[in-house]
Amino acid sequence: MADALISSTIQVTLERALSLASDRIGLLVGFKKDVAGMTRSLRLINAVLADAEAKQNQDGAVQEWLNSLEEVAYDADNVLDELHYESLRHQVESRNRHKLKVCCFFSFSNINLALRWRMASKVRDIKDKLNEINQRAHGLLLVSRAVVTAALPAAPPAGDTRNRQTDSVVAPMVGRADDESKIVKMLLSPSEKVVSVLPINGMGGLGKTTLAKSIYNNHQIDGHFQKKIWVCVSEKVPRVELFKLILGQLNDKKDEVGDRQNIVQEVGKELGKLRYLLVLDDVWDDSQTLWDDFFNTLTGLNPINPPKGSWCLITTRLHLVAHKGYPLGRLPGDHCWSILKGKVVDGEEVPNELDAIKDRAIQICNGLPLVASVLGGLLRLRKDKWRSILEDRLLNLNEAMQILQLSFDNLPSPAIKKCFAYCSIFPKDAEMEGDMLIELWMAEGFLQVDLKNKTMEEIGEYYLEILLQSSLLEEIRYDERRCYKMHDMVHDVSKSIMSKSTKVINSEIGSEDNSNQVRCLVIESFGDGAKNLFESRSNLLHTLFLSQGSLSDDMLTKLKNLHVLKLSGVQNQNLPISIGKLTHLRYINFEGCTIETLPESVCKLYNLQTLRLKRFVLKVLPKGTCDLISLRHLHFYTTKEFQMPLNMGRLTCLQTLEFFNVGREKGRRIGELGSLKNLKGKLIIHNLELVKDKEGAEEAKLSEKTNLFRLQLEWAHDLEGDDYNDKDVLDGLRPHPNLEVLLIFFFMGDQFPRWLMDLPTTTTLLESATTLPKLARLEFNHCNRCRELLPLQNFMSLTELQIDGCDGLTNLPGDMLHLCISLQELRVTNCNNLISFPLDLQQTPSLLLLVLTCCPKLKTSMTPKGFGFLTSLRELEIGPFSDDGDDHENSSIYNEFDWSGLISSSSSSSSSALRKLGLIGLPHMEALPHQIQYLTTLTSLTLRDFGGIKALPDWFGNFAALEKLWLIGFKELRHLPSEDAMRSLTKLKLLWVYRSPLLKERCTPESSGPDSQWSKVSHIQHLRIIG
Repeated sequence: MADALISSTIQVTLERALSLASDRIGLLVGFKKDVAGMTRSLRLINAVLADAEAKQNQDGAVQEWLNSLEEVAYDADNVLDELHYESLRHQVESRNRHKLKVCCFFSFSNINLALRWRMASKVRDIKDKLNEINQRAHGLLLVSRAVVTAALPAAPPAGDTRNRQTDSVVAPMVGRADDESKIVKMLLSPSEKVVSVLPINGMGGLGKTTLAKSIYNNHQIDGHFQKKIWVCVSEKVPRVELFKLILGQLNDKKDEVGDRQNIVQEVGKELGKLRYLLVLDDVWDDSQTLWDDFFNTLTGLNPINPPKGSWCLITTRLHLVAHKGYPLGRLPGDHCWSILKGKVVDGEEVPNELDAIKDRAIQICNGLPLVASVLGGLLRLRKDKWRSILEDRLLNLNEAMQILQLSFDNLPSPAIKKCFAYCSIFPKDAEMEGDMLIELWMAEGFLQVDLKNKTMEEIGEYYLEILLQSSLLEEIRYDERRCYKMHDMVHDVSKSIMSKSTKVINSEIGSEDNSNQVRCLVIESFGDGAKNLFESRSNLLHTLFLSQGSLSDDMLTKLKNLHVLKLSGVQNQNLPISIGKLTHLRYINFEGCTIETLPESVCKLYNLQTLRLKRFVLKVLPKGTCDLISLRHLHFYTTKEFQMPLNMGRLTCLQTLEFFNVGREKGRRIGELGSLKNLKGKLIIHNLELVKDKEGAEEAKLSEKTNLFRLQLEWAHDLEGDDYNDKDVLDGLRPHPNLEVLLIFFFMGDQFPRWLMDLPTTTTLLESATTLPKLARLEFNHCNRCRELLPLQNFMSLTELQIDGCDGLTNLPGDMLHLCISLQELRVTNCNNLISFPLDLQQTPSLLLLVLTCCPKLKTSMTPKGFGFLTSLRELEIGPFSDDGDDHENSSIYNEFDWSGLISSSSSSSSSALRKLGLIGLPHMEALPHQIQYLTTLTSLTLRDFGGIKALPDWFGNFAALEKLWLIGFKELRHLPSEDAMRSLTKLKLLWVYRSPLLKERCTPESSGPDSQWSKVSHIQHLRIIG
């Protein structure tokens, strides 16, 4: 059977070998002639590769030739990489030798001569094998043929691509509204059962998970169930593992040791008293015994008084006999066409050429939304072959798996095919971090070619983009973090493609394997079989993921060609020093294990590109870290007391450095950052009090770091005395104009430098009016000596501003945010001496959230005005404020607040109404501001520290939209609004009361008499009253 990946593997490996041969190693004395001969053979073989791929199905000899070529290609790559390593070693040792007073030239030269003899023999051996392979190609009549592959789409511009616009965001569900409505109606219907079960069943690719997600996030579901749990099963698991998965979603305790009884008890504590919705996604076990036992256990979580009406929604391809399912049908053709054309033209007009193949495309989709999405992605990539793809290649295809395979076949380069297939090393439904994927691809050598003048990381971003467009990956965003998932059918395709070169060993899967092509090994269960396979294949491995057991010195020594090493689950193991002998190693991931120290020998890994370590665990980095000459990504964060290794500035390839702790001695000062010109992403700089002056700060050269988008600057928070140079230091830390996020902590200057605050107000080009035109988030935290903030004029990209704990501020100017028209979130908190902040809110028309709290001297008359202009405001949290008088019991501290503007903006239309309000009062206040009764669109209300109030007013009944109410610190509160008023709050689902002891006594089922409040709250689903 033909290997779908072998040609891509060979081509990528050959290209990498050619790249190495053309690099500096080709210039090493004594190797030029042999390396040149090897290069000629590599090019000749590469030319006939396409012909061999086309003939491998019909000719077993060609298949055998390809297998031989793959092995030799790997050998050539390994040998050339050894030469590359020696070149790097020579470079590091030469650099270090110049730093020493005594040089050991004699010993170095002898070692070098011995190495040259050994390497020369290897190079000649590979050259001879390649010549033989080339001769066999002639005998097989393999010829050079022109290959017309898909043209790579236009590459994105160089630089950061975090904010690129893609079509990977999950689109609105197409064609399943009726299904969703029917299932939601079932789930909301009254039930006498403790737990009811509804399987959504159907073949793969119908969109079962998409439908379940839409139901899970339906607002009616949120209002009905007290708890929601989503569990992705994706494989057959024992019952106890199923409960562990549920517990992990509830309280993150799934990894705690315990038997089934303990685990079920923990689940019972979380769910036993609640009506819940449990979704089990992608179930693969139809054992009736398992499910009877599982649901019987769920039903018995609360044997005394279980609430009724909980549901378990299951998505599965199976037919679970005991439970009447909801069979999901195929999508109508028009809906499939809508999905497909959305992928191809993305909202633009449908060209005639696409419209002409509509009927054939609908026929091929066959009612499967996954096929429609993947086929649309394929047609988007291959616009040159629309009709031929549909008519020729897909004429007899009826299965989704074949269409997924075709999409893989049409990926526009061998390297992209390798990147896609490599994803199968992760389990089904795994969320793969984008940066991690790129680093792994880079370590395996997949990102060497295709795009000129691009870094390997930029090529990786581009390949991700193509896989997203092809619907072979889907993207998930978590704030600044990007992850990717595969549909389980897509995962099946990638796993099939990689089946010969990847082996996963766990308790369910055996470890027998006779293949000599295993390059990737995932060991989840380290038994005798795993050890045997490891022993027999260790010298071939490029990737090893080990999640159980540990690596001995002997085991490491055998992994001589390893590129990727990931350990997880290893506790407090001291790594053997032999790790320094893995000269090909480019990627180390110890994020999943508590390794506290790394051996110094790690610093001999001159090819190492990525080092990932568990946060806060490692006590010290090796002294020779600066020798990791190829290191590009150091993922590690710890406390500001951590001492940086000396001379980090020598790591000139470094792009990812999460933090830098400034030290006093040479080699640990801030100037080390100056030579790290390629830093990108996020950087935190601690201990800035150790920087002497502006000139010292300028040595960091932050203004030259074009790809740094987030910068956090921190001084010590506990310094004594008055001799601060913080203003000068911050002046020297001026960032590049591309910066998007700037956070400043414990700055002790009396004002901020000119580059941040004192800006021009008139200019012909507004975008040039600020030194940070892309700044979107700005924070000033605990800058206690700062006396004033000058206007942040013309920060037109600013969306978030926070001023917290700045006790030196007494006044903030009313025009502080002039032309900050994009500002969406403004927080001013814990500024104990702030008196005045008369902000003109007309300057911030896009404001969504305003927090103005814990500024006890701030006068109400000097708070922001112009709420009537804030048609976008959704959340407001304010108080307490100061007042000239002492009449706190009459809530006068809020009298001069701009209630009229707030009420007018909220009542103008429901779409522009305030949704969340938080008010903080004073311990003796006896009344709430009466104006809030007119904010009838509120869905959430938090009231805190109105300590003198004894009864809440009946106008609470006006809050018809209120869903959540928090009452905190009502020490004298005895009475809630009248029963009629409380019953008017028909949407109220949550009431939490804290630090209100008198009300607690009256809000229990046991309370009675005229003062009892229980009847007013007993119907509320989420009720918590804590004295």
